[in-house]
Amino acid sequence: MKEVIDHVDVEVLNGEMNEDEIKEYIQYVKQKYPHETLTSLTLTVDGEFVDLHYCLQPEPIQRIRRITGYLVGTLDRFNDAKRAEEHDRVKHQV
Repeated sequence: MKEVIDHVDVEVLNGEMNEDEIKEYIQYVKQKYPHETLTSLTLTVDGEFVDLHYCLQPEPIQRIRRITGYLVGTLDRFNDAKRAEEHDRVKHQV
C-alpha cells in the first residue's frame, strides 16, 4: 500500500501497519537525520522485524574555492582589500 503521511511517500510491504506505527517510523528517521528532509519511506514487514528503506532529499553542494589563501564559497564577506587582491591575481586556465 502506498500513501502520503506527513509529506512523506510511504509504502508498506509484506504486511499491514496502522498510521500511528508508520508515524513512529517517520519520526525515528527524522530524529536520526534532523538536518535532512525525508522524502520516501518503505517499510518491509518480516515477522516481528521491520526493514526501513528511506530516501532523503539531496542537499545542494556548495562550491568552495581557495582564493588568496582563504577557503570561500562566495566573496560576499571579503573586505575591499581582499576584493582588490582577488581582482588583481593572475587567473590560470584549467
